[in-house]
Amino acid sequence: MTIDSDGFAAPAALVEHARRFQAEGGTPAVPRVAATVLLLRPTDADFEVYVIRRVAAMTFGGMYAFPGGGVDRSDSETHLDWAGPTPDEWAGRLGVAPGAAQAVVCAAAREVFEEAGVLLAGPDPATVVGDVSGDDWEAARQDLEARRLGFAALLADRQLTLRSDLLLPWSRWITPEFEPRRFDTYFFVALLPAGQRTRDVSGEADHTLWIRPADALARAKAGELTMLPPTLVTLAQVAAAGDLAGVARAAADRDAATPVTPRLDLPPNGEPRFVLS
Repeated sequence: MTIDSDGFAAPAALVEHARRFQAEGGTPAVPRVAATVLLLRPTDADFEVYVIRRVAAMTFGGMYAFPGGGVDRSDSETHLDWAGPTPDEWAGRLGVAPGAAQAVVCAAAREVFEEAGVLLAGPDPATVVGDVSGDDWEAARQDLEARRLGFAALLADRQLTLRSDLLLPWSRWITPEFEPRRFDTYFFVALLPAGQRTRDVSGEADHTLWIRPADALARAKAGELTMLPPTLVTLAQVAAAGDLAGVARAAADRDAATPVTPRLDLPPNGEPRFVLS
């Protein structure tokens, strides 16, 4: 899927699905609240973003996206050490109640550990844990992914504090109404902590790469990387920021509460296009 001045060209399978939903008068599914994280790291020239390709059997399979997933019941647990903006402050940025805001932030931190092996936590509010790629950490990650262990329990067992200040709110997207599985997803950006590295550990991805946002957009336009509108738009936005300092400045002023919902325009005689509303 690529973007041009008229919107986003839509894959034929999605167009067929949307037409069937429209013809049958389908009822939109209730979106599940989710969180996703753009991990960024500096390079000699500017910066790169970490993207993963979802396995074909999954929802949105074959698409390149950022690490993330749905909010889990364990994300609502309140018994964890917390550094950075409080749940009340996050509630103001995300446009939800404090409990829901805490769950979204926890989901973002949990998912980036589950899917990329990166942990946004530290032994105190001013530091971040170092390398978490050892066998004991991998066992804990697998327990977390299998829901044998909750995120709050993992942090408590390791005497770690969630560093919510390492997450910067960016945007909010809701899946189009014709999709059978829909998500209300909060997008965050985060800098890869010093001493940590991403690992291709998630069973939900079959390919991962670090890439400059501008290069990712170019490869998407060339048809080499398949991406949905939220990914394409977000890549363009962070690329426009210029550098990591610019991304942080932009995040401070972004509206992360008002959702954007791609809508598939199906003209009788024209090419179907995703447009944003």
